[in-house]
Amino acid sequence: MTFSIVAYDVDSQSWGIAVASKFLAVGAVVPWGRAGAGAVATQAAANLSYGPDGIDLLANGIPAGEVVERLTGADDGRDSRQCGVVDAQGRGATFTGSDCLDWAGGTAGVGFAVQGNVLAGPQVVEAMATAWRERSDEPFGRRLLEALTAGDRAGGDRRGRQSAALRVWRAGAAYGGVLDLAVDLRVDDHRNPVEELGRLLALHELYFGKPDQKSLLPLEGALADEVASLLDRLGYQTSNGSRLAEALETWAGTENFEERLVPGKLDPVILEQLRRHSTAD
Repeated sequence: MTFSIVAYDVDSQSWGIAVASKFLAVGAVVPWGRAGAGAVATQAAANLSYGPDGIDLLANGIPAGEVVERLTGADDGRDSRQCGVVDAQGRGATFTGSDCLDWAGGTAGVGFAVQGNVLAGPQVVEAMATAWRERSDEPFGRRLLEALTAGDRAGGDRRGRQSAALRVWRAGAAYGGVLDLAVDLRVDDHRNPVEELGRLLALHELYFGKPDQKSLLPLEGALADEVASLLDRLGYQTSNGSRLAEALETWAGTENFEERLVPGKLDPVILEQLRRHSTAD
């Protein structure tokens, strides 16, 4: 009772899933992935073993289409299942069992698989696939969200709305660079879950987005003086012996902007937030 997109972004070497449903906490059930291997969405009368088992098959180099065949071929309940798979090379495959509730179906192509069941109609899947193809200039997470939004606007789950989720896997992309989960956002119970997911993604981009290297400003001269003044105003006293870099690091860590710090440089996003915080206070 769900619609989802599973996809691969060749530029960032990322795999991701965006999903929505009239179902509590759909993000706890449907999306599975691993950087360097691929991603699997398991839904309808979801067989949760499709997630870890499918990822293990993908990690062993099994193509997406064969992964779908192996998962469903070994499952006596396959007629009530639905899944989408994208492998390490970006090959997409989708499966809809014959007993899935109408409307149910999917489409797959290079770099993606879209599927859904109990939908308002085939236009949901068509809108998602079209949005995915047309938004190739968007960052990967944003592109996934745009595809999900298109499906929601086309009618989505015909029973209504309740939850949504967005997960992206990329090597070393988690907070602090240790794990591979780049984005992990869930809206478990909400009147407009896809819209709320968009709000959360915007916050994720604000706090954890990587600075555009071309836009970084040298932290020197008049800019350094302004930053010192703003920090002083916020109570991070650079004039009392604390060095500017240390005071900036303390403020950024307090406000959760530490992922945007670059030694000797200043992210314009940090400057904007410093100005806004100092005005608000």
